Amino acid sequence: MGLFKRNPFGHILFLKRWLIRIAGMMTHSRYKRFNTLEIEGSQVIRDLPETNVLFVSNHQTYFADVVAMFHVFNASLKGRDDNIKNLGYLWNPKLNIYYVAAKETMKKSLLTKILAYAGSISIERTWRADGQDVNRQVKFSDISNIAKALDDGWVITFPQGTTTPWKPLRKGTAHIIKRYKPVVVPVVIDGFRRSFDKKGLRVKKKGILQSMQIKQPLDIDYENESIDAILEKLEYAIEQHPSFLKVIPKEELLAYEAENEKRRYSYRGD
Repeated sequence: MGLFKRNPFGHILFLKRWLIRIAGMMTHSRYKRFNTLEIEGSQVIRDLPETNVLFVSNHQTYFADVVAMFHVFNASLKGRDDNIKNLGYLWNPKLNIYYVAAKETMKKSLLTKILAYAGSISIERTWRADGQDVNRQVKFSDISNIAKALDDGWVITFPQGTTTPWKPLRKGTAHIIKRYKPVVVPVVIDGFRRSFDKKGLRVKKKGILQSMQIKQPLDIDYENESIDAILEKLEYAIEQHPSFLKVIPKEELLAYEAENEKRRYSYRGD
């Protein structure tokens, strides 16, 4: 019976464990050899409760960001201090880590379906589908699946819903915070956009310094803070508030815009 034990989404834990081990071994060099991953906040991870934790992060690639978090979280839990040395931390990974992703992205290929099995909470985006802007209602089943994942463990979400920087945060994240009252942990990443392609599956450039800062949990008044107040607090925490644009070098902003423009003309679907 233990061999076929399942999580709340029906995934066999034995299979999920091996998928994480194999994916971890295949991707470790992307953060340790081809490029360097600078980590801050391992102790924060070790101090967190076992369940009802929501990680909120800025977003730079589809998959490289979240794969790096799987590495860092598991390494931290196994006693590594701000590093992912020695792959032994993958032998017994934390199996109740989930991440929120667009359903259409996770159904694109066999690889994305495997990545989904490893921990995706696939949701239907209300603002975009198949490369087009849309306006549709939030599906209750998507919200209930996020609640189910929080009840079982940790959830990673990218509240901007896009890899383009400085975009407004989606209000759904604030609604989830007010309703389910999770411990909210901000994560700030950098360097992934420069080292990986947009999907985060191919190393685009070597020798890049990537960084991941795991901050202390936010102090949130779940009952009295408004949705807008929570969103603003999240924007500052993940360093995506418009005020940060005032301190970003002009050259870096122009590089972001040039990269986004190039992707717009070469777009073939997410």
